[in-house]
Amino acid sequence: MATASASSTSTTASNSSSREGSAKAMVADQISQTVQSTSNLLHLMLQSSPAQAQLMKLPKNLLAKTSAIRNTELVLEQMPRIISSLDAHMDDGLQCVPHLKTVIQLLSNIESCQLKSLSKAQLSKEAPQPADHPSETG
Repeated sequence: MATASASSTSTTASNSSSREGSAKAMVADQISQTVQSTSNLLHLMLQSSPAQAQLMKLPKNLLAKTSAIRNTELVLEQMPRIISSLDAHMDDGLQCVPHLKTVIQLLSNIESCQLKSLSKAQLSKEAPQPADHPSETG
């Protein structure tokens, strides 16, 4: 039974990583195709447009954004790990909630005990001492 569970877990993990890999590949392909298509379109517009001076700036601007596109690809590659890590931290945090409640209760009890001892000390200072008054018997 344990091996069946372990193998299904590893199968699920490998399916998940293959889906992530294919999703990354699809996004990277779409970005590359979009950049190429836009560049081709701009070149065609350059050849047929009367406003060639303005259009000549566009391919340079597009090529200047290539590093931003690559950075976006890197961020997209890191997202699944970041989300998984945040999810694990949230699970750990939720596991700690009962312990936090215990700590809060203990701190509350300590505070209550300290307040009681302080108030008793304050009351004993304010109460008149029998030794301060002379005895009327005698």
